[in-house]
Amino acid sequence: MSHSFIAACVQMRGRRDPSTNCDDAVRMIREAASRGATFVQTPEISNLVDRDRETMMKSLFTEDKDPMLQAFQALARELRITIHAGSLSIKNGDKVANRAFVISSSGDVAARYDKIHLFDVDLANGETWRESNTFTGGSEAIVVDIPHAKLGVSICYDVRFPYLFRALADHGATLLSAPACFTKQTGEAHWSVLQRARAIENGAFMISAAQAGLHEDGRETYGHSMIVDPWGRVLAEGDDKPGLIFAEIKTDAVTEARNRIPALRHTRPTPVSVC
Repeated sequence: MSHSFIAACVQMRGRRDPSTNCDDAVRMIREAASRGATFVQTPEISNLVDRDRETMMKSLFTEDKDPMLQAFQALARELRITIHAGSLSIKNGDKVANRAFVISSSGDVAARYDKIHLFDVDLANGETWRESNTFTGGSEAIVVDIPHAKLGVSICYDVRFPYLFRALADHGATLLSAPACFTKQTGEAHWSVLQRARAIENGAFMISAAQAGLHEDGRETYGHSMIVDPWGRVLAEGDDKPGLIFAEIKTDAVTEARNRIPALRHTRPTPVSVC
């Protein structure tokens, strides 16, 4: 049976103050719901963007006390929508979990996902990132039921690992996601093509909210939140400023794309000989 719903991405420019970020996110989620969205996604590290480990740790909470998570749960219950917190930085012992939360319209946490692939890279412009110094990596992929779809959850750098998305699709995901805090340099080079590729390869929608612009901690993120259909068409794209994007998700588009190009059914184990 065909269904449709409106999905929205909240594009943010996160600050070092979690309460300000929470207020910004709640305001935009309310606006998205007022415009018909029943699935609303926020970016990676929605609650805090601060690359200084010492100051970041002083601002974080454990999951049971995190104010943004509590605000999102109350908001989902009030507005009767699904909220996908793209990720929150959650205190986890002496390190931090980069954790996504899918919150149902009852306000319950339907699923949690900790980012598996940590961004430990040296970029050509001199930027160096060592997420593993601060964050703990996850070990389990997640597919969760939301109204009219099955959502496969990932975060940011995960988007570069196609096997993760194929595993999600193989386990029933019809809607994939990679909410992000993508650097401007790598975003300009790869963001759009990665989003479209993951959608095309798996015949699934791809929904990815992003951080955007020059942040208080000095980083510059690419923005360009995207919603892509299963044929690889960009349904909506943001710019480099905070704001909202919307698209109608028509669930029969997944069946149509997978019937036209049955790549999921044609997958074969491939032995490799190294000579």
